Amino acid sequence: MEKKNDTIDAKTFELDNEMKWVHDSSVDYEGRVPLRGSTGSWKTSFFIIVFEFSERLSYFGVATSLVLYLTKIIHQDLKMAAKNVNYWIGVTTLMPLLGGFIADAYLGRYLTIILSSIVYLMGLVLLTLSWFLPALKPCDHNTNTCTQARRVHEVVFFIAMYLISIGTGGHKPSLQSFGADQFDDDHVSERRKKMSFFNWWSCGVCSGLILGVTLIVYVQDHVNWGVADVILIGVMVFSLIIFLLGRKCYRYRVPSGSPLTPMLQVLVAAISKRKLPYPSNASELYEEATNFQSCNGRFLCHTEKLKFLDKAAILESDDENISKKQSPWKLATVTKVEEVKLIINMIPIWVFTLPFGICIAQTTTFFIKQGVIMDRKISNNFEIPPASMFALTAIGMILSVAIYDRILVPFLRKLTKNERGMNILQRIGTGMLFSIVSMIVAALVERRRLKMVKINKINNNHFKMSVSWLVPQFLIIGFGDGFTLVGLQEYFYDQVPDSMRSLGIALFLSVIGAGSFLSSLIITIVDHVTSKIGKSWFGKDLNNSRLDKFYWMLVVITTLNLFLFVFFARQYSYKNVQKVVV
Repeated sequence: MEKKNDTIDAKTFELDNEMKWVHDSSVDYEGRVPLRGSTGSWKTSFFIIVFEFSERLSYFGVATSLVLYLTKIIHQDLKMAAKNVNYWIGVTTLMPLLGGFIADAYLGRYLTIILSSIVYLMGLVLLTLSWFLPALKPCDHNTNTCTQARRVHEVVFFIAMYLISIGTGGHKPSLQSFGADQFDDDHVSERRKKMSFFNWWSCGVCSGLILGVTLIVYVQDHVNWGVADVILIGVMVFSLIIFLLGRKCYRYRVPSGSPLTPMLQVLVAAISKRKLPYPSNASELYEEATNFQSCNGRFLCHTEKLKFLDKAAILESDDENISKKQSPWKLATVTKVEEVKLIINMIPIWVFTLPFGICIAQTTTFFIKQGVIMDRKISNNFEIPPASMFALTAIGMILSVAIYDRILVPFLRKLTKNERGMNILQRIGTGMLFSIVSMIVAALVERRRLKMVKINKINNNHFKMSVSWLVPQFLIIGFGDGFTLVGLQEYFYDQVPDSMRSLGIALFLSVIGAGSFLSSLIITIVDHVTSKIGKSWFGKDLNNSRLDKFYWMLVVITTLNLFLFVFFARQYSYKNVQKVVV
C-alpha cells in the first residue's frame, strides 16, 4: 500500500514539476525553457498592450485626419483625396504580409518589433519636420495660407506617411502574435486567457483610437498639425521604453526559416507522386514522430479534404531508415501536408471577408467627409472635429467586445458546450451582418441630408443637418468590428500553421488593406460608368454627389457576399491538433 502511495506521490510531483515549465517550443530571454510562473501570461501582456495602445494612438491620429489634410492643406479634390487615403491604408495594411514573413522566417518577432518601431518613429519625425521647417512647409514661409501646397512639402509628406506604413508592416503583425505567444495553448487556464486576450487587445486598440481621434485631432484642429505630431512622437518613445522593460519576462519564439518552403515542398512531392495509388489506410502515410522542431511540438490529424496533397506523404519504401533519409522535396509528413491544406482552406474565407473591409474603408473617407459638411456645434464656443466622430466606432467596438466576453461567451458556453461560446466563423459572420445594417443606415441618412440640401436651395436657407445623425452608422459598424475584426484576428492566428503566426496576423490586416484598394477600384469604376450614363455619383463635393446610391450598392454586394461566406464557413474544417510532444 505504501509503495502504491509513493508511486502516486512521485507521479503527482512529476506532473506538478512539469506544469511549472512551458513546453510549447518557446524560450525565455536567455534561450532556456520558460518558467511558467515568471514569464508570459497577463503579466507580460500589459507591456505589449500598452505599446499597441500608443501605436494605434499614432496611427489613428494620422489616418482619420488624412482625408482632411489632403483636402484642406494639400488642396486635393474629394475623389483624389479618397483614392490617396485608400491607397495609403491599403499599403499600410498589406505591408504586414512582408513584415510578418520576415519576423516568422528570419528576425523573430521581438527584434522585428524593435526595428519597425524605429522606422515608424522616423516617419513621425519627418512628418513633424515637414510642418515646422521653413523649407518644407506647405506654404511659402511668408504666408500661412495658399491655394496649392508646395511640391516639396507634398513629396516629404508622402515619404513620411509611407515610412509609417513600413513601420506598421513590421510592428502590427509581430506585436500581436508576440502577445498571443505569451499564452500556452496546452495549458487549460492559459488557453482560456488567450481567448480573452484578443478581446482585451482590441479594447487597448480602441482606447488608443479614441484618444487619437479626439485629443490628437483636437490639437490638429485648434493648435496645428505639427504639435500633434510632437505629442505622438513622445507617446511612442515612452511606450517603447515600457515595452523594453518587460524583456526578461517575455516568452520568445525562435524563427525557423521560411514557412513557405515546406509548403512548396509538399506541392512538389505531391505532383511527383501523382500516379501513385492512395494507401488503404491513412495511418500508412508518413509522420516522423521525433520531428519535434519542424512542427513546434504539435502534430495535426489527417483530414479527408484535398486528398491529392496526401500523395506527398506516401512512403515509397517500407524501410524506415531509407524514408528518413529522403529529401523533403520527395517525402513530406502528414503534419506538413495538413498545414498546406489549412492555408488552401483559408483562401475562400479571406476572399469573402473582403467586402467587410470595403465597408470599413468608408469610415475613414466618406463617413468623415459627411461629418465635415454637417452641423457639428455643441455650443457657441465648441465644434466637434469631424475626424473625432470616428471615436464612435471604437466605442461601439469596446461595447460589443465587453458584452461578448462577459455576457455572451459564458452564456453560450453553457448552451453549446463549446469552449469559445460560438465558433470563430460564426462570430465573423455576425459582424458582417452589422456592416450591412450600417450601410443601410448610412444610405438613409445621406438621402435625408441631400433632401435637406435641395430644400435649402429652393427656399434659400442655410440650415445644416446635425452631425448626430451619423452616430448610428458609426456605432453599428463599430459593433460589427467587435465581432468580425476580433474574430478574424483570432481565426488567422489560430488556424495558420504554428510557424506562420505573424504572417497569420498579416493576413487579417490584409483584409482591411485589400478592402481599401477594392474600395478605390469600385469608386473609379462607378465614377466612370455613372459619368457615361448621366451624372457621376461622385461630384466635386458631397452636395453634388449621390453617396446614398453608392451605399445602397455596397448593401447589395455585402448581402450577396454574406450568403457565400455562410456557405463556405459551413464546409470549413478547423485545425485539429493530434498531440503535443514534451
